[in-house]
Amino acid sequence: MQPERTRLAWRRTTLACSVAAVLGLRQASRGPGTPADAIGAAVIVLVWLAFLWVAHRRMRELATARPPGLGPGTAVATVACTVALAAFGTALLLLPASD
Repeated sequence: MQPERTRLAWRRTTLACSVAAVLGLRQASRGPGTPADAIGAAVIVLVWLAFLWVAHRRMRELATARPPGLGPGTAVATVACTVALAAFGTALLLLPASD
């Protein structure tokens, strides 16, 4: 039962990460279209794809009869993606509006 709950938690976290990425892309697309906006959008997409890869890999591991523990590489990648999205969100809130 525990692996199933953990898999569901990964799905919820993936959904939250997807929402954060979409909101970040929406905010980046509202700018004047500078190269910085394009780079920011590209980085958000790359971080989101990295998180999707890590989450998918972990959910596949949890589908086995005796799932392995969370490896240090997976934990570091997950934390890095989460911190990066939080940093982008903070930067978007602190940057002046370009309207």
